[in-house]
Amino acid sequence: MGITLLVGGARSGKSARALRLASDWDGQVVFVATAEDRDSEMAARIARHRLERPASWRTIEAPLELVRAFDSIPAGAFVILDCLTLWVANALEAGWTDEDVERAAAAVATIAAGRERPTVVVTNEVGLGVVPQTALGRAYRDLLGRVNAVFAAEAEHAYLMVAGRTLELT
Repeated sequence: MGITLLVGGARSGKSARALRLASDWDGQVVFVATAEDRDSEMAARIARHRLERPASWRTIEAPLELVRAFDSIPAGAFVILDCLTLWVANALEAGWTDEDVERAAAAVATIAAGRERPTVVVTNEVGLGVVPQTALGRAYRDLLGRVNAVFAAEAEHAYLMVAGRTLELT
């Protein structure tokens, strides 16, 4: 069934759309979360997101090791990966090189695209705004753009989310 990629700005409706898609699934749902609660604001965000998901859904916390996470998912499960944006930031903070990140992204995208059941991947589009002032900000924007392109190339469906609305990308 392949990948459905949901890309858009912050608070554009990506995660809500992913939850709606999974809610229609009759079988097992696995939520792969990349966020870490490093401060009280992020902890509160994570807690709110957990409350939005049915208790019957399995959650895998995977701030870095996405390949390992996908290897542990049952073949018949619907998967939500939320989100690549934080995963790339986590990888950079952990000292991964751009090549490490792109290689891991390609491996995960290949695994996800080869699954027999749906995989919804959530990510931000950070390249539509102003050019970041710092070298690190520009490097992050560029790397996330490349990671998004890797997943888009493997996706069966790709959508741009804007103000809660969905635009199909072809």
